[in-house]
Amino acid sequence: MSNFRLNGRSKGLGEVRLGEPSTEMGVISSAVIGLAKIGMLPFLVVLTISFLLFRYWKMRRTIGLMEKIPGLPGGLPFFGNAIELNVDHDEVFTRIASTRMLWGRKNGVCKVWFGSRPILCISKASAVEVILSSSKHIDKSEEYKYLHPWLGRGLLTSSGHQWHARRRILTPSFHFKILDHFVQIFVEQSLILRDKLSSQLDEEAFNIFPFITRCTLDIICETAMGRKVNAQTCFDSEYVQAVYKIGSIIQNRQSKIWLQPEWAFRLSSLHREHQECLRILHGFSTSVIQERKTELSNQNDLNLKGNGSLAFLDLLLEASNNGKCLTDEDIREEVDTFMFEGHDTTSAALCWTLFLLGSHPEIQNRAYQELRNIFGDDDRPPNSKDLASMKYLTCCIKEALRLYPSVPIFARNLNEDVTIAEYTVPAGTTALIIAYQLHRDPEQFPNPEMFDPERFMERDPTLHPYAYIPFSAGPRNCIGQKFALLEEKVVLSTILREYKIQSVDRREDLVLLGELILRPKNELKMKLQLRSDKLPLDHCAMKSLPFKSSRINKNVLKLSKPSKRYGL
Repeated sequence: MSNFRLNGRSKGLGEVRLGEPSTEMGVISSAVIGLAKIGMLPFLVVLTISFLLFRYWKMRRTIGLMEKIPGLPGGLPFFGNAIELNVDHDEVFTRIASTRMLWGRKNGVCKVWFGSRPILCISKASAVEVILSSSKHIDKSEEYKYLHPWLGRGLLTSSGHQWHARRRILTPSFHFKILDHFVQIFVEQSLILRDKLSSQLDEEAFNIFPFITRCTLDIICETAMGRKVNAQTCFDSEYVQAVYKIGSIIQNRQSKIWLQPEWAFRLSSLHREHQECLRILHGFSTSVIQERKTELSNQNDLNLKGNGSLAFLDLLLEASNNGKCLTDEDIREEVDTFMFEGHDTTSAALCWTLFLLGSHPEIQNRAYQELRNIFGDDDRPPNSKDLASMKYLTCCIKEALRLYPSVPIFARNLNEDVTIAEYTVPAGTTALIIAYQLHRDPEQFPNPEMFDPERFMERDPTLHPYAYIPFSAGPRNCIGQKFALLEEKVVLSTILREYKIQSVDRREDLVLLGELILRPKNELKMKLQLRSDKLPLDHCAMKSLPFKSSRINKNVLKLSKPSKRYGL
């Protein structure tokens, strides 16, 4: 249409005259004008068909290359396989994850068409390496744009120069010296969780997810924003409910082609719910940022805690003050990103680890014996040296993340043609890396469905470096993986030292939801039993803590039995 010249001069209001068409467009413009004379409907039909044919002509090379790759058969013109994915949201992940078994067994790759967009599903380490090891394919795929209203252009969703700049600013936040100071927060919230779980001792079975999620939310709020939200003592957390709801809405948009256009989404009932979630999520983070800025403006020293640690928010504000050009919106985007990635992913990892330990008593017992060897009968909280000694528990966490990776699927946009296996994959294709299936490759993990922490006791020289990627890999790997593993070891060791865990659900009966985070569709039920071979807890032993913090709520930590004050 650029060949048409518009004359803005008109004789009457709103009258716009098309100038003379160029020679090469003469025939087409004459046809269009002729169609317009006999009515707009035929004109729109012809225009639509012409547009679709032009798209097909433009994509003929892409189509030719993708046709050589095995994959989901059939598919309607211009809709691709979107109809096959038009299923209940609890079935979408199952269909995507099954692609390896049906078409990608040999090379670990297969194709799917989502509308007119080609998607390459990848579940083999050698193919994954081509994508994740490259600095040319670090841009997240189009599916991540549905996170933009919530997370903006934060570290998870940004690309190019902006991503590199944010990564440089945020990397110091995860220095081991800073993480070491966060252990005290992990301990404090884990002790509250331990006491909260005591209310379930007389129950037949209970859902572990809400307890763990509230604990990880308390941890990330205090470490990321320097604020206590007391999610563990206030069960009806608006924030937690909003995170769950917006995750479900985003997954719906990603999997349903008719919800992807913004105008169509705005007409749906989900849009109103989406906006309400954003009001809650953004309102919370914005208010905390403003409060923190006010506090810091009245202080000469940014370090308010007296123990050498800074919340992530403090570090972002410090970077802003040092000329790094971070606006309030930039800071909110990163805080929202940390809040989401720092509590939802970790809570899923903890719940799946507890579930698997509860399903394998012999493995749970070995993990407990390791803790007994470290602590004996001493009820002191763990310090950094203790956490480094938890070798077998670490293996349990890693093996749980192999079977149930918190983020089961990664998606990247291919910015140029790339050769994977024996196929040329065209630029513009979405690379869908299915970690859930990658971790079940029998060539890399013999007997892949077995929960076997021994796999990680010693480094396996034959294991492909991209066969195990619970935190992604390459230049865009997860910046917070050390933070997450430390937190998980503190929480798990605190629970295991107090309780025996028994899983009620069987793995084969679980229906998985692969939304933003891998969760069970229904509850993850467990039973708890107080361990009989340990001394009663001494919550008053605060003098043994390897740190001091005026911010620890000693009334909580001094509880020797459940307290009505905290609803226990």
